[in-house]
Amino acid sequence: MNRLLGLVLLAGASMPVCAQRLLTLDSCRAMALRNNKQMRVSQVKQDVATNIRKSARTKYLPHVSAIGTYQYTSRQVELLSDDQKSTLNNIGTNSMTDLQNGFAQATSHLPMEQVGSVLGMMGIDLGFLKTASSQTLQGMAAQLNALGGRLVDALDTDTRNLFAGGVMLVQPVFMGGSIVALNKMADINEDMQRHSADARRQSTIYTTDKVYWQVVSLRHKQRLAESYLDLLKKLDADVHRMIEEGVATRSDGLAVDVKMNEAEMTLTKVNDGLVLSKMLLCQTIGLPINEDIKLADEEAENLAVLAVEPKLDIETAVANRPELKMLENGVQLSRQLTNVLKAGNLPMVALTGGYAVSNPNVLNGFQRKFGGFWNVGVLVRIPIWNWGDVMYKVRASKGATSIATLELEEAREKIELQVNQNTFRVNEANKKLTMAQSNIERANENLRTANLGFKEGVITPTTVMEAQTAWLQAQSQKIDAEIDVRLSQVDLQKSLGTLQ
Repeated sequence: MNRLLGLVLLAGASMPVCAQRLLTLDSCRAMALRNNKQMRVSQVKQDVATNIRKSARTKYLPHVSAIGTYQYTSRQVELLSDDQKSTLNNIGTNSMTDLQNGFAQATSHLPMEQVGSVLGMMGIDLGFLKTASSQTLQGMAAQLNALGGRLVDALDTDTRNLFAGGVMLVQPVFMGGSIVALNKMADINEDMQRHSADARRQSTIYTTDKVYWQVVSLRHKQRLAESYLDLLKKLDADVHRMIEEGVATRSDGLAVDVKMNEAEMTLTKVNDGLVLSKMLLCQTIGLPINEDIKLADEEAENLAVLAVEPKLDIETAVANRPELKMLENGVQLSRQLTNVLKAGNLPMVALTGGYAVSNPNVLNGFQRKFGGFWNVGVLVRIPIWNWGDVMYKVRASKGATSIATLELEEAREKIELQVNQNTFRVNEANKKLTMAQSNIERANENLRTANLGFKEGVITPTTVMEAQTAWLQAQSQKIDAEIDVRLSQVDLQKSLGTLQ
């Protein structure tokens, strides 16, 4: 620790001389708020919460999405079986065979001579008729076979390469209250982040005030230690002259020397503490830690005045404390989460509409072109059975709400205690300041009387040192009482939530 203090003092001594910066309490607060990293984090969190709220609002609006796909399959969709394809490809041959078989069966009971005689009477040669019929039937069979083949080809879907796409619109109508609950949660979250930023702001101001008044206190104690050391030096010079003249003993001189050593050690400790406290203040307000700063209250004779007796105001604390508001937001969030979970047991209704396309075109005989159609509809989802899953989740959420409510009540009780304690502390600080001011007058008079008696030779150096020590204690108590008044007022303002 001593080595660290030596390095700090050495670094301060090696710094170039520059203009000293004068800072007031308000300027320190402003700089701390401007440079505090957590304040920036709080601002970013507020922006995030705002965007989440805006996102939740979009759940009320219709959502449009597009989808496209390509799929290659090893086999295509067949509208005809293999037997049906074979039948259609040979429909002419099969038909002509059936016709010939039918004609043969119809004339099988008649002798061929009689058939030829009858045809001859009609002027038709039987041999010519057989030849012509065979040629005609073969031609007809070929045409029918070709027609069947074209029909088979026309029913070929060619769906191994499938392209499909569509545009779909969904407009929520009733989602079991989940959208309303989610929007309320987004609003609550935005409020919570704002209250969190207020809490961070008050915490930053509170920390800055604490460090500021610590620096002021150490600076005043530094001046006090220097004044006390000057008194001892003057007394030491007087005592050593008296020793030389034989009117004082060497023991008196040694006693003064011991006191001087103690005073120098105290001054060194105060100087070190002041350097470190200024470093902490510089870091808090965003300045380089070795910045040469001076505070406006360092040279003030009176650091605090007696404050008006504070009024116990629990209602103000409950209304203003951001911590309580955040806990209230937590209870509200838990309740809305329960509503979201309850929506799992309620029906959901949405309107749908869109346009779908495919290639092959299923609307036109699987033609290798894109074709599509419009569609509108209503989507209804009704939960029937989920083994109590939603019920258990709702119970768990209600339990979390009960916990948040109990924590809120406990926080209110603690804040009430805190306000009472800080109000009491302000009153006690005022009393201590009044007593310290009275002691200052007595200590000054005691020191004046002791110095006068020492000059007249009726009081020993030991008595003078006792008067100087009493004066030092009175002055130190006054500084502590003034700082305590300031800090107690800051504590009370923070507990009331009015620290701005």
